[in-house]
Amino acid sequence: MALNKRDQLIEKAQELFYREGYHATGIDRILAESGVAKMTLYKHFKSKEDLILAVLETRHRTMIERLRERASRLPPREALLAVFDGLHNMIHSTDQFCGCLFVNAAAEYQDREHPIHRRSCAYKAELQTYLRDLLEQLAAPHPQQLARQLQYLLEGALSMAHIEGPGEQARDAKEAAQVLLSAAGL
Repeated sequence: MALNKRDQLIEKAQELFYREGYHATGIDRILAESGVAKMTLYKHFKSKEDLILAVLETRHRTMIERLRERASRLPPREALLAVFDGLHNMIHSTDQFCGCLFVNAAAEYQDREHPIHRRSCAYKAELQTYLRDLLEQLAAPHPQQLARQLQYLLEGALSMAHIEGPGEQARDAKEAAQVLLSAAGL
């Protein structure tokens, strides 16, 4: 299916922002590589920051839909552990793994009140809610605390894969997650 011009811009901007950073990627480069005219860009987005927000919103929606779809066909414990498998696949799905699009955005837009920083936080909060919901389905003791601990494992694996290069970070984190779940009686 052919992408409309707005989606073309979002897709190319996401690729460039991920690989090269938000501040380092200029609008002219996005336009040149997407083949979209400047007037079209400004028809859809008032500013580069609006484009960044659209990129993050699109990625947010895609990731959460993927997680929920997986959870709909797996028992809760398996769905929790499958997050680590998905992370492993993501880390190894590209020639150049550049970390997390949301963490990178928060790092470049450090003011916690900035809309881009808040958008990044919203994704991480929804990810934690997803984990907590699965833990509640399992009747886990202290599901919020355990969700945070599992998320720390995910975030640590992401960060270390970014720093060290793709390896077994997500699989190692999955093993630690299994220990946490077993310790909680799950």
